[in-house]
Amino acid sequence: METRVVRIPSNVDPNVVLRVIPGHFATTHSHINYYVDMTFLKARKSEAEGAAKILARNYEMTTYIDTIVCMDGCEIIGAYLAEQLTRNGIMSINAHQTMYVVSPEIHTGGQLIFRDNMQSMIQDKHVLLVLATATTGITVKRAVECIRYYGGIVEGAAALFSATEEIDGVKIKSLFTPDDIPDYKTYHATECPLCKEKKKLDAIVNSYGYSRM
Repeated sequence: METRVVRIPSNVDPNVVLRVIPGHFATTHSHINYYVDMTFLKARKSEAEGAAKILARNYEMTTYIDTIVCMDGCEIIGAYLAEQLTRNGIMSINAHQTMYVVSPEIHTGGQLIFRDNMQSMIQDKHVLLVLATATTGITVKRAVECIRYYGGIVEGAAALFSATEEIDGVKIKSLFTPDDIPDYKTYHATECPLCKEKKKLDAIVNSYGYSRM
């Protein structure tokens, strides 16, 4: 499976690389013809920092940000993003003139929550959502609803890969889009042509640490 990995460098920084594998895969909300891997972007220092620097360009000196809410294991990128934004003078209304980097918990039934000790980091704060992927937009929608429920002001969403530009009035800025992946397609599970062609779902378990989506 590793030999099928296609590496797609960012147009801004060639050291920031998206890794994809062609095939037939199922995510939580859809079927796709490419597995989009975020392992190294989220976990390797050089790539996470590079990704954060690129994403920061969308918000430097233009957007108030007090809190960065991370989804999909993007805490390292969130920390580098906060560092980059504060270094470049991003405006904040925090009394402490700093940024919070937090993640919601997943409660029973998949509900996103913030515990009492973290709610002050959300309420009345200007929030930037950071996540790995936004394909169908369901994850973004759930996260935005959660942030707004706790009184946060969602200023935008930053994704490593996104197939959409706006969800519920929240603009999504991403490192990579489907235009970067040749022939990328996403389908509703009941309308997937790969299923109709009886193509089996791929399972990926190898040294990269992939697992079936």
